[in-house]
Amino acid sequence: MNATTRERLLGTATVLIAALLWGTTGTAATFAPEVSAVAIGAVAMGGGGLLQALLAAGRIRRHAGALCARRRVLLLGAVAVAIYPLAFYASMRLAGVTIGTVVSIGSAPLLSVLIENRLDGLRLTVRWATGAALGLGGMLLLCLAEGGGHVATGDEVVPGVLLGLLAGLSYALYSWTARRLMQRGIASRAAMGATFGIGGLLLMPVLLVTGAPLLASWGNAAVGLYMALVPMLLGYLCFGHGLARIPASTATTITLFEPVVAAGLAVAIVGERLPPLGWVGIVLILACLICVSAPVSPSRRQAVAEAARRRPISPQS
Repeated sequence: MNATTRERLLGTATVLIAALLWGTTGTAATFAPEVSAVAIGAVAMGGGGLLQALLAAGRIRRHAGALCARRRVLLLGAVAVAIYPLAFYASMRLAGVTIGTVVSIGSAPLLSVLIENRLDGLRLTVRWATGAALGLGGMLLLCLAEGGGHVATGDEVVPGVLLGLLAGLSYALYSWTARRLMQRGIASRAAMGATFGIGGLLLMPVLLVTGAPLLASWGNAAVGLYMALVPMLLGYLCFGHGLARIPASTATTITLFEPVVAAGLAVAIVGERLPPLGWVGIVLILACLICVSAPVSPSRRQAVAEAARRRPISPQS
């Protein structure tokens, strides 16, 4: 196994760990039912983002000049970080959990590859397209099974879908901007810390307005701390580690594993039942992960081109 393949597998593994951690958020939120979804999103992304910036403060200082030189990319990513949880949870509230989840999470890989195709010249491969189709189909089946086929009706569906697309776009954007900063020689911890730190600051007014129930009980506070420390802080540290080694389009596709984890925890902990349709969806998502992450054996020319395009970015500086 050559160095490029090892780095790719390491990147895939760390992104999978991130998806595993993110998949716990839905179950964790059930332990604080009186806290609104917007407050949960604000404390998770906002608090986790500020903690990332704090832990990466030394690296951010060392790369301050490079970050300032690329402030447009940095600010674009930070705004996307702030928009994502608000659009995602609003989409689920308006269009329903099923449609909101499918549109928000499912659109991100497609939008991510379009961004990379447009801005980086990344070519869309048949293998990626096959894997994405398997993953999106599997997630659709899983979400339909979880939702029991019930969706919102009336005038709220269309704005809910539009907000879901906005959430998917913001997820794809901050993934792309973070990797772009890393490709310009900025350490992964510094790129992610700066992006999520500024995004966290932007979310603080939302948290101040909606976050009072988090302080109403120790249980609610514990849920808020868990959301900020584990799925968001640790999860995005793993995600950033993976982004330094694989393209953003591949990383966002791999995170389709998140709803599989969420469904499994809902069955095991919350006591929900998953119909056969949901298990078929899980199988399709696992097939997607195998398709997009398994090692390949290209020709010598293809191997050289792939290594040049996807060369790992050092996270050490």
